[in-house]
Amino acid sequence: MKPYLALCLFLCGFNTLAALNKWVDADGKVHYSDTPPPDVTVKRLRSSNVTEAATETNSVAPEKTLAEKEAEWKKSQKTKEEANQKAAQEQEAILTKKKNCDTSRNYLEKIENSPLVAQYNAQGERTIMDEAGRLQRIEEARKAVAAHCN
Repeated sequence: MKPYLALCLFLCGFNTLAALNKWVDADGKVHYSDTPPPDVTVKRLRSSNVTEAATETNSVAPEKTLAEKEAEWKKSQKTKEEANQKAAQEQEAILTKKKNCDTSRNYLEKIENSPLVAQYNAQGERTIMDEAGRLQRIEEARKAVAAHCN
């Protein structure tokens, strides 16, 4: 007997989930139904929150299709990917600029602190740079530091 009672209670419980709609036709007659009529203001009587939904069927925005949702998702993923790539490029540019700055400063420091600077000529022989050439290289190094370290 208990299983039949449980089955009856279980089947009766499905009725409570159905929405009950109250609507008024053009003649002013009130109707109660589980399906709303088209193009009429609907008042839901039984729902999960017992709220009044006074909306017209024509004014309800249609739900997006799966293809539209997927297109939006792909667009947002592409936007995120482009932003990540841009951030990575900016980070790489910052690192490159820092490396160039450090290299320029090191070269300037070495050439300023060395009275004798060696260089190689076209034949591959090592020669000592004269003072005019050294001053010219110092000036070029200062310009490089100014360009890379701002």
